[in-house]
Amino acid sequence: MLHFKKVAWKAEACPEILNEYSASLLQLADSTIGFSSEEREDSAIEKPEGAGMTEAGHHEPEYDETHIRFLELIWGEGYLSPGGPAEVERVLDGIMLSGQAVLDFGCGAGGISFFLARRFSPASVTGYDVEMPVIRKAQADAAEAGLEHRVRFVQSPPGPLPFADATFDVVFSKDAIVHVPDKEWLFREFFRVLKPGGYFAASDWLISHDGTPSPDMADYLDAEGLSFGMAPPARYRRAMEAAGFADITTTSRNDWYRIEAAQELYRLQHELYDRAVETVGKAFVDKNIRTWAAMQKVLDSGEHCPTHLRARKSGAEI
Repeated sequence: MLHFKKVAWKAEACPEILNEYSASLLQLADSTIGFSSEEREDSAIEKPEGAGMTEAGHHEPEYDETHIRFLELIWGEGYLSPGGPAEVERVLDGIMLSGQAVLDFGCGAGGISFFLARRFSPASVTGYDVEMPVIRKAQADAAEAGLEHRVRFVQSPPGPLPFADATFDVVFSKDAIVHVPDKEWLFREFFRVLKPGGYFAASDWLISHDGTPSPDMADYLDAEGLSFGMAPPARYRRAMEAAGFADITTTSRNDWYRIEAAQELYRLQHELYDRAVETVGKAFVDKNIRTWAAMQKVLDSGEHCPTHLRARKSGAEI
């Protein structure tokens, strides 16, 4: 979740996909607005020494308590991205986590970190984020759920990942890489902290092309108001290759999320609307309805293509 700066888009298109069902929902939406003792110490909110800074220097949180409450209402407790546990399992399909050391990069409010710990019995789960409000929320929820000894949360300013080389067996990320403009640097960091034979598995929000964003995409990015550094699948692949990764795959999830997003929008306009207004206020809800409507347009056109990413660091199999 680093500060945004202009990035160069590279080429590899996702197919254009249109669907009358989600388009009709969009029209409706548009019309609606009128461990051990050492692990115990590690489970505290950490700010490791030596955590590097980017040129951005001071980092202002983008996900405050209002954002957290609103997104959890849409996507579930602890989740700040769509799909819930089922989508996490799809991202990790075929990768063994039992007994492994797992990094959840961009862990947000910790919902996925908790799910990984409960579902897959890893040796450890480390949730990392630059946003202090979400780390505080994750830490509080860990204590309430009795998971503070199984999951630790690390916060540091934007910069080099505050972990030693070859620390993790698996690096996981759910829709967080989009906040980091320098994909090449980030994949070098992922490669560095992975053990030989370790896996990188993620989903992220990509753009389908290397040209200037369309007016619809520009409207969506403006509506989001977040530090989105979107890039195409080809740039991700090249960044992973340059970092040293092998067995690289990219799989578009546009066909799934464009329908899912339309359903989210419909629910937000109807059964969730009053509850959302009570939780975060009418102005915030209406602003996000407009954002969802703008996002739906670029999902329907295929310009916004959520994508699963996977790669392996060569070496001994884990």
